Amino acid sequence: MTTARRKHSAGRAGHRSLGRVLRDRDAALCLCGVVVSGFGTSALWLAAGVWVKDLTGSDGLAALCMLAMWAPTLVGPALGTLADRVRRRPLLVATGPLMACLLLTLFAVDSRDTLWLLFAVLLVYGAAGVVHDAAESALVAAAVDPGLLGDFNGLRMTANEGMKLVAPPAGAGLYAAYGGPSVALLDAATFVLATGVYAALRVREAPPERPTENWRRRTAEGARHLWGRPGLRPLVLAGGVTMLCAGVNGATAYAVVDALGHSPAYAGALYAVQGAGSVVVGLLAGPALRRLGGRRFAVAGIVLLATALAVRAAPYDAVALGTSAAIGAGLPAVLVAALTAVQHETPGPLLGRVTATANSLLFTPNVLGLAAGAALVETVDLRLTMPALGAVLLATATTLARCPMAAAPSDGRTERP
Repeated sequence: MTTARRKHSAGRAGHRSLGRVLRDRDAALCLCGVVVSGFGTSALWLAAGVWVKDLTGSDGLAALCMLAMWAPTLVGPALGTLADRVRRRPLLVATGPLMACLLLTLFAVDSRDTLWLLFAVLLVYGAAGVVHDAAESALVAAAVDPGLLGDFNGLRMTANEGMKLVAPPAGAGLYAAYGGPSVALLDAATFVLATGVYAALRVREAPPERPTENWRRRTAEGARHLWGRPGLRPLVLAGGVTMLCAGVNGATAYAVVDALGHSPAYAGALYAVQGAGSVVVGLLAGPALRRLGGRRFAVAGIVLLATALAVRAAPYDAVALGTSAAIGAGLPAVLVAALTAVQHETPGPLLGRVTATANSLLFTPNVLGLAAGAALVETVDLRLTMPALGAVLLATATTLARCPMAAAPSDGRTERP
């Protein structure tokens, strides 16, 4: 098949994937909720750092904004237990207005002395986000046809990456024109809109069973389920290693730009190309999961990412742009495969806890990788760091490919090794 025909075939597959989801009313509403809430969150995370930088002049304090939002993932399994204690749709409907009201308190932040309020709000924001993501994943599994889960999760990735391309510049522009409180107001409005979307869902949820165990045991039950499923454990662990390497790579972005001889602003172009790669793969994820199955789709993505990182240090613009696109295309594969497998292989009453545990195992390594990368980039040459990351990822892909059991593909059947 020629390159042009392959591209045309891929485009048609992505279009069919989008059409399948949009024709399902509840799936389309869930995707709309993801887009709306993702826009507000992406706008806030950038504006918060700029806000702190303007008030204090400190890069370290500005970086703490991201840490405050990510820190609650460390206790994700415990927070995910909340999502299994109540019906998920009412939880999401109630969370929106509460978070909107909380964000409005940021109008009081106008000096260094009031920054504690911003960090407190961001910490609560991150904790609410963990609960929200766990409840949303469980609600999606109940509201969306099982055969569409792979398509939905791929399109969710596309929406999230698309928001990262659009929302941060919008948030920065709004901040520059009207200040930090205006961005908080924008995010509050997106919470209200998302609440309306979730309220419109037509999904019946059975009341959760009254717990017979204490909080600690209920939390551990989710971890035991995840660890005991041969279709989930290898995918989630491979995803964690992949995100660790991705974090190290993320910390080297400006070093890559320096090696090319460009100004730091050139990193924006690399991130834009990376986001475009993720958008494309998100559109194709559903058909790819049905054709390849979860394990092989994840392996293909990790191999692509490994290859891109191994050659990323080459000081050529074409290589930098090409590897950025490949990173954007490879990285989402294991995340989409893992989340879809969790939704397929987890009973509804456990899904909040298992999702939160999986998210902690997937995304906490990214934060650790960013910290490790920040140290390595100052002491180790990129020509050593990047091939080493590629080698780690190739070993991860090989290990995942050799697992005796893999994740269930998107049609819910068990995949053969």
